[in-house]
Amino acid sequence: MKIAVMGMGVAGSYLMARLKNSNHEVIGYERNREENHDSICAWGTIKPVLTEFCKKVDRDFNDFLIHDGKNMHVKMNNDVKFDIGLHGMCTYDKLALIKDFIKDSKIIYGEAPKLEDLEKEYDMIVDCTGFGRAYLPKMKDDFFLPTYEYKVEYEDGVPYDDFYIEPFPGMSGYFWYFPLGEKWAHIGAGDYNKQHIKATDDFLKKHGGKVLKTKGRPIRLATPDRCKPYYSGKVVGVGESIGTVYALLGEGIIPSMQCVDIFVENMNDFAAYEKAIEKHYKVYAKVFNFVRAKIHKDFSFIKALPDFLSIFFYMKKNQDRFGMDIKISDLLKVAKA
Repeated sequence: MKIAVMGMGVAGSYLMARLKNSNHEVIGYERNREENHDSICAWGTIKPVLTEFCKKVDRDFNDFLIHDGKNMHVKMNNDVKFDIGLHGMCTYDKLALIKDFIKDSKIIYGEAPKLEDLEKEYDMIVDCTGFGRAYLPKMKDDFFLPTYEYKVEYEDGVPYDDFYIEPFPGMSGYFWYFPLGEKWAHIGAGDYNKQHIKATDDFLKKHGGKVLKTKGRPIRLATPDRCKPYYSGKVVGVGESIGTVYALLGEGIIPSMQCVDIFVENMNDFAAYEKAIEKHYKVYAKVFNFVRAKIHKDFSFIKALPDFLSIFFYMKKNQDRFGMDIKISDLLKVAKA
């Protein structure tokens, strides 16, 4: 087949690498010019998981590793502070890995062709445009958070030696500090109640630092069950365009790459792809319902207890995938804040 992959973010670039040695003719499109091609949102992930993804396309994740986390410092809005032990959570040069994934592929930069033009030329169009969902039908019931982030340089020492987060009241989002080596960090926040810019600026005023880059965009929290259709005609969605973000953490890198693997296994059968997506991301709906109820102040812990326990057991079972110690006491502190 002749395939167009639209969007060279995490999902699109990894898909290009996965299909590089296939029998298909695959061409990538990135709406930004090559010199402006960038990676939105912080560069945090789980080292063992990314190592396995990279092995599938003959890359060494260690070439892109920046910081190996040991502890995540958490401060709740009621001034409760605690640390979560980390086992694999890290920061990496996300943009460098994206560019490495596509370095040997044909990429057309600075263009966002119309769907009707793509349909004339290609047998399949893969929508990896993330939140934009530019080529799939519009969703009926979207749900997202606005986010804002600075890349900051600290000449006189970094304010934290490891990951640091501050969840907002009612689980409406959180502020993050992700270390990027000896004197750099990503600081930013996402918040349904739109306090994300103030929280980021307040941290900058308190701790100083030189702003090197500013980014902002929405992040989709609506889960795959809310993001149908996954395909329409020649178009099929992969990654955040069909809701592959873990709502409790706002994490989309690993879920989007998992989505790519599921797609590659089922790319000749869209119906089978849909079933595989529904199965893999089933628990995401429970996570989303839990978070949304907190945000909308329509939350009863008694009613939410079954979902809470499902989320806990899912994360505990997959503790290595989340790269941290999963303790029910820590989840309760967040849930009850």
